Amino acid sequence: MENKPSNKTFSFRQRLRSFRYAFRGIGIVIKTQHNFWIHLSIAVLVIVAGFIFHINLTEWILVIFAIGLVLAAETFNSAIEQLTDLASPGFHSTAGKVKDLAAGAVLIAAITAALVGLLIFVPKILNLL
Repeated sequence: MENKPSNKTFSFRQRLRSFRYAFRGIGIVIKTQHNFWIHLSIAVLVIVAGFIFHINLTEWILVIFAIGLVLAAETFNSAIEQLTDLASPGFHSTAGKVKDLAAGAVLIAAITAALVGLLIFVPKILNLL
């Protein structure tokens, strides 16, 4: 397959318009995905804990990155589930494997984020005891 250069000219207006689709996607995942709500709720709690425990800049960077990783993974998972349902509306073992793989990616991201949170907050909590 040949890669042909696009004959469309670059347009800031088109680039700005593309953000509308991205924000629509974020709105869809927020409105429809219960697991996203759980991740978002935990993110809010972690952010509040960050202010309570006065985490430093490096810790904030790690927390923000971990939160973004989990929310992005959950969004990719939701997109993969939607596409899989479209492509294979009936039961198909391969479609099930695809969904399981995507869910596994979210779990990996969530475990990673939890470990980051533990490394940052457990020492701070222990200092209070």
